[in-house]
Amino acid sequence: MPNISILLTLKTITRFVFFIPPVFILSACIASTTQVEITPKAVFIIVDGIPADVIEKTHTPFIDELAKNGGYARSYVGGEIGALTQSPTVSAVGYNSLLTGTWANKHNVYDNSIDDPNYQYWDIFRITKNADPTLNTALFSTWEDNRTRLLGDGLKEAGGNKIDYYFDGFEHDLKRFPHDNSREYIKNIDRLVSQESARYLIEQGPDLSWVYLEFTDDVGHMFGDGQELSEAVNLMDKNIGEIWEAVKNRERQKNEHWLVVVTTDHGRDATTGKSHGGQSDRERTTWIATNSLNLNQNFYNAPAIVDILPSIINHLGLIVPSEISDQFDGHTFID
Repeated sequence: MPNISILLTLKTITRFVFFIPPVFILSACIASTTQVEITPKAVFIIVDGIPADVIEKTHTPFIDELAKNGGYARSYVGGEIGALTQSPTVSAVGYNSLLTGTWANKHNVYDNSIDDPNYQYWDIFRITKNADPTLNTALFSTWEDNRTRLLGDGLKEAGGNKIDYYFDGFEHDLKRFPHDNSREYIKNIDRLVSQESARYLIEQGPDLSWVYLEFTDDVGHMFGDGQELSEAVNLMDKNIGEIWEAVKNRERQKNEHWLVVVTTDHGRDATTGKSHGGQSDRERTTWIATNSLNLNQNFYNAPAIVDILPSIINHLGLIVPSEISDQFDGHTFID
């Protein structure tokens, strides 16, 4: 058997290189050595208000494909019941727990009004730009407050300008998206956001991106558990599928290694499925799907939403100042 050596070249001193098996031309006792330079990229997707039991019984072929070689796990939100970290199972609270890797007692977002977020706890985009200002970031969202309030993009106290490209605010365009009681306008905005994120990812390949889609939570509030919610989840899966296809195409064309993380922000009440916010098991139980091939035991041991930030950081190979990383409540599930 020939001796095979692999030479890996670091893109920069602060970022990791991921192993990709080289192509070998085998002949008697002759080995081929391949030099590989590969760039890690990441996109995380939050689809709103889908309980774990609903995602598990609904036909979601694209999420299933994404997780086939990576993993799917039930996870949780809401911190520790009865402790300082206990956090409402509400949308903006969940988003910010992911973005900062901390619970509400630190980031200080306790409801969707986002009255006084504590920007002392850095979000993932601020961390990324601090580690390497040349890294490109993008946000695609059906809710503009994600960028302007939670991330505080452009605010000095939140780290200034962190998002290089953003696609949001369409909920305010009443001419293009007239509001209706059935929330069809949100479904249409989700579709637009998904299409643009897929286009931008494949054409520009930003290093870190966030996609947020809302319609499933609206359907849950209107109809609760039932066929309507399952149909909305299936529709959301198709949106995710378009983004997933863009990632795969990008990897085929470029020397890039993409991490995709798909999750939700909260479950729903066990009685009707129309509400959330409390600490019942169903409201706290969420899920994470990812294509990562480097999952550790933490992923299979009920990870928390706060574990996603350090996992993305690990994938991107970012160096985080200890005074920031010491504040994380989460732990990586990616080696």
